[in-house]
Amino acid sequence: MSATPRVNAAQLNELTATEIVAAIRSGKTTCEAVTRACLDRITERDAQVQAWQYVNAEQAIAEAKARDRTGQRGLLVGVPFTVKDIIDTSDMPTEYGSPIYAGHQPMADASCVALSRKAGGVLLGKAVTTEFANFHPSKTRNPLDLTRTPGGSSSGSAASVADCMVAISIGSQTSGSTVRPASFCGVFGY
Repeated sequence: MSATPRVNAAQLNELTATEIVAAIRSGKTTCEAVTRACLDRITERDAQVQAWQYVNAEQAIAEAKARDRTGQRGLLVGVPFTVKDIIDTSDMPTEYGSPIYAGHQPMADASCVALSRKAGGVLLGKAVTTEFANFHPSKTRNPLDLTRTPGGSSSGSAASVADCMVAISIGSQTSGSTVRPASFCGVFGY
């Protein structure tokens, strides 16, 4: 009889979504451990990268613990994610990158958020966007070189993934709004 090898907690935030799901399903780690590793990375780096508009650590940890308790095994079980701040969330502000919507609270999750949660994903918060996902630059910096642009309206989404703060992020594509920041930050975007 041998013990199941554990995944190094210091590296959990660096795992891909498929690696996270496999590690949780095999018992090598927990949803809570992965969530905490990502939150630690956000604490460590977001003052420089500025990819996050809103983070709710307590809520994310509670969601992760609930997934561990219930043994939920969806396609995204335990995968920490964020969504661009133009995508509605019922329990987090959606401000569209604009001060005129400061504190705006939608009544329901957008379908992509609801489906990601139903699949077991753990929503950590909202990623920075340009105002109304348009041309006004955001505060986000490229995590590969803080003096460079992260590329566009899904900048917070791309930067948060590139800096290993989350495994996946949901952005939006209008005219290069996802693929440009992904390419600038060295991650895959579609």
